[in-house]
Amino acid sequence: MRLILQNTKNMSFFMSFGLSSNSMASNHITIDTINPKVLECEYAVRGEIVILAQKLQEELKNNPNSHPFDEILYCNIGNPQSLGQQPITFFREVLALCAYPAILDKAETKNLFSPDSIKRASDILGQIPGRATGAYSHSQGIKGLRDTIAAGIEARDGFPADPNDIFLTDGASPAVHMMMQLLIRSKNDGILCPIPQYPLYSASIALHGGTLVPYYLDEATGWGLEISELRNQLETAKSKGISVRALVVINPGNPTGQVLAKNNQKEIVDFCKKEGLVLLADEVYQENIYVPDKKFHSFKKVARSMGYGEKDISLVSFQSVSKGYYGECGKRGGYMEITGFSPDIREQIYKLASVNLCSNISGQILASLVMNPPKVGDESYESYSAEKDAILSSLVRRAQQLEKAFNSLEGVSCNRAEGAMYLFPRIDLPNKAIEAAKAVNSGPDAFYARRLLNATGIVVVPGSGFGQVPGTWHFRCTILPQEDRIPAIISRLTEFHKEFMDEFAC
Repeated sequence: MRLILQNTKNMSFFMSFGLSSNSMASNHITIDTINPKVLECEYAVRGEIVILAQKLQEELKNNPNSHPFDEILYCNIGNPQSLGQQPITFFREVLALCAYPAILDKAETKNLFSPDSIKRASDILGQIPGRATGAYSHSQGIKGLRDTIAAGIEARDGFPADPNDIFLTDGASPAVHMMMQLLIRSKNDGILCPIPQYPLYSASIALHGGTLVPYYLDEATGWGLEISELRNQLETAKSKGISVRALVVINPGNPTGQVLAKNNQKEIVDFCKKEGLVLLADEVYQENIYVPDKKFHSFKKVARSMGYGEKDISLVSFQSVSKGYYGECGKRGGYMEITGFSPDIREQIYKLASVNLCSNISGQILASLVMNPPKVGDESYESYSAEKDAILSSLVRRAQQLEKAFNSLEGVSCNRAEGAMYLFPRIDLPNKAIEAAKAVNSGPDAFYARRLLNATGIVVVPGSGFGQVPGTWHFRCTILPQEDRIPAIISRLTEFHKEFMDEFAC
């Protein structure tokens, strides 16, 4: 009764202004009245299949026997610690001490924390005004931490790095958005982007109103990047009146796992220089190299080794604390290093950073630790090195086991994972399966992924979420489940795939 009276009062209130309940409803926001760029934007890594997985997980929680599996295995996203990877001890000790500086003066601290983590935390706190890790920082990030990161870049590349070129961000994603916001003026502006690609790029291009200009990686050559393909796509875009502003390169590749050869990188740098394109280098997997015949080289190092400086090429390098061997996704730390931009453009980039005030301080600290970990002779070096090597060597074995398993399945082929955290197998689906997918208004790869999830609890991402050559079907699977779980995953996947192929055999 009280609710009815209250609703009556509300209606009387609005009617006193000449508004009926129907006119109120007609003024509500609808799917047709929101920003169309939001509707255009898609992010498959957390899309339809993942939403279904979360629903199944809730059902398992309420009724453990409700499905033919007892857990959901999230192989859809590069989120290492959610799948059991432990954080690096030294990094977390420093973070803990910086988060609560008062414990630095406690006698017990020396028994709980390593001497070099105590010293590092003290040094970092000394670079923060008032030792206040809960306060805003400079919009580019704390100057002392940028100094440390610049020194780490210089040690990695062998070429100078300027802390004023570094913008600390909440992971690499905000940095990518910042550059898209800077470069895209209208739908007539294009960004050359690999296909397959990490959906952050297609989503950010859509949100900022630009046009994605695809260039296809060559699956037959291990996801090779051909300059002739770049050139063809650039000319095609120009013929359509699109002004191409930048080239995105993901190295090591996501979702494809390839590592570019240095000579190939030189060709890419020359292409960008000749065409006047900004080179957007996604290098967040630089620590994740799994094959002895490949090494990571930053695009900045490659450009400088070719004799190109600030006036020759505009380059943005992205790095994150979420990947590598550290896997600190939830801490949201990262940076971009910008070189080859004029002072007036740099001023505009700084303005964009200032709108967000600053990135979180814990993420800033982690970014400095990632680029300056313990060195030989430091008290924590041996334990740090053992933790790092154990994680990376295990990732190598997991990648090899899953690659072998995928290649043993009927109609499935999978290139080797040279780096990053994923495999991107191709699956040749029977015509009956493709027709069955059409019947339920689904893409064939999404149909397969949904059936896999419902039968096994394994979550993968359909290849259509990353882009693929029309008429081909893939899915992305992380290599991140803990090593002792891999055999069970392979067993579940193998059994499901055989039953699926048998069910839809022509």
